[in-house]
Amino acid sequence: MNIEQLRASKILIIDDAEANLRLLEELLTKEGFEQVISTTDPTKTMDLVNAFQPDLILLDLMMPVLDGFAVLDQLSHHVGPHDFLPVLVLTADATIATRRKALALGAKDFLTKPFDHMEAMLRVWNLLETRWLFNQLKMHQPSLHLPGMNTHNP
Repeated sequence: MNIEQLRASKILIIDDAEANLRLLEELLTKEGFEQVISTTDPTKTMDLVNAFQPDLILLDLMMPVLDGFAVLDQLSHHVGPHDFLPVLVLTADATIATRRKALALGAKDFLTKPFDHMEAMLRVWNLLETRWLFNQLKMHQPSLHLPGMNTHNP
């Protein structure tokens, strides 16, 4: 694995605040990511996931119409038991109950807004590397039955 392979990753950002999308897009661009799409409409998540096939999702929790918890629930039914699509939750809600609920619904990492930009990018790199390693393992060991990466699909 090299850094260019990770920079080719597809990243989907879902946040109802346009300013948050611009900030995350700018941070990711500075890191060399070129395949980044974003939406302020969480109801479009599944269509975007199906069309774009992201390697990582950055997700806000507090959004109107469809909150991040509902998005995580939708994703849990979409991602197969032997797949790994990491979700990094970015939210202003720092309560332990929110953190636990997001992680229980399948989020792989959690950051509280306002977040440290360097820490956020390190978490992005770590999640992308984990996805890459997971996919390499699947490719080289196709008969290996990997444990479900999703808590809703044992």
